[in-house]
Amino acid sequence: MKSTYYRLMACGIAFAGMVACKSTRNTNGNLHGVANWLTDPDATARLEKQADIAFTSAATGASTIHINSQETYQSMDGFGCTLTGGSAQLIMKMDAASRAKLLQELFGHQPDQLNMSYLRISIAASDMNDHAFSYDDMPAGQTDTALAHFNLGPDATSVVPVLQQILKINPSLKILGSPWSAPVWMKDNGDTRGGSLQPQYYQVYARYLVKFIQVMQQLHIPVDAITVQNEPLHPGNNPSMKMLPEDQAIFVKTALGPAFEKAGLQTKIIIYDHNCDRPDYPISILKDPDAAKYIDGSAFHLYGGKIEAMSEVHNAFPNKNLYFTEQWIGAPGHLKRDLDEHIRLLTIGASRNWARTVLEWNLAADPQQNPHTDRGGCNGCLGAITLDSNAVVRNPAYYIIGHASKFALPGSVRIGSTSDEQLPNVAFRRKDGRTVLIVLNHSTQAQDFSVDIDNNKHFTAHLNAGAVATYVW
Repeated sequence: MKSTYYRLMACGIAFAGMVACKSTRNTNGNLHGVANWLTDPDATARLEKQADIAFTSAATGASTIHINSQETYQSMDGFGCTLTGGSAQLIMKMDAASRAKLLQELFGHQPDQLNMSYLRISIAASDMNDHAFSYDDMPAGQTDTALAHFNLGPDATSVVPVLQQILKINPSLKILGSPWSAPVWMKDNGDTRGGSLQPQYYQVYARYLVKFIQVMQQLHIPVDAITVQNEPLHPGNNPSMKMLPEDQAIFVKTALGPAFEKAGLQTKIIIYDHNCDRPDYPISILKDPDAAKYIDGSAFHLYGGKIEAMSEVHNAFPNKNLYFTEQWIGAPGHLKRDLDEHIRLLTIGASRNWARTVLEWNLAADPQQNPHTDRGGCNGCLGAITLDSNAVVRNPAYYIIGHASKFALPGSVRIGSTSDEQLPNVAFRRKDGRTVLIVLNHSTQAQDFSVDIDNNKHFTAHLNAGAVATYVW
């Protein structure tokens, strides 16, 4: 996923995913004007509330963003990030009071809290664990086709208690699970890194994934969806597993889909979960009706390709959903660059290309960007927060996530808004009737601009170069 190759590709791209928000109790708006929150990298504002903006009778700015609330697109499931095993381990090392305060800040829905509503987790280890493991590791040469030795391993004392605590704060949180690798005894190379799932184990691996969902349900952790394989075309990570599109189609239609159906699971099956340079991968699977009937949609990262590839998949299969599930920010981070790239290409770009989620990578790492696996783990992935015991540092992804998650609550529908290179933007209509507009000044100069709302109301705003604001009315 974040191999040296992809890290080099991402040097000028450094960005990641996001999650959304909560209940309509958090109004975040003003009936008599426009509430707005600002992050300005060249000033001190960091997701900071500004003075309300009054409506005017006419547009007065040099540029105008036109909002058309009758033009509707996809409904949003949420904005957030990935709770890696390493993130959970660091959170569990905090004392109880500090941990409770942090999780409330990240997942609570008060005005001063981030209101994240969607989390991705790894099914067993990702490369941001301190070692690679599966939920059914066996001694070399042994197998366990009955899954008698299945257990959550290190996740039982890290990911599980953290998720349980988060769900008490936000019971409507949605969780996406992604496997980095099957157990090594199911693979053709007998290693956590690379290799492929052997066909004779398709049915066993499907039952393995079903068992994961069922065990989590017993722990009162509902798994809303899973992706079939994280980055199936990148076998160099640790752990990782190669899965070509024709193999993923066979696995879904002959093993995973029927296993979910037999178990009565409502958990969604999402394919691909890799870069925007291969839209042909999910399209080829969705062309197979025997596989497509089990599939909710496709997931994307942006370490390669262009975000518009998501619309290519939507146009081919408009009845299938799209999700943006991962992008990293490289340490030590650069707020002005990272804010511009992630807001423009992900918060705005992925949303404008039909994504129902926008998720930043790794929630937390320590000051040395640990933990991570050897032989391919990401040693430069900056967390949304840096944790050093109880000390918390908020990094660029924290503010990137917050500009959407605090305001564009789950169930918000993207609506029409005109956009240009200098003022990229995205607009949402919330279930409570409020409108949310996120605007980035991608130019090198300060910008005054107007917002025209359904040819009815207007307001004028100002953004310095590189600044982003969220407007709510």
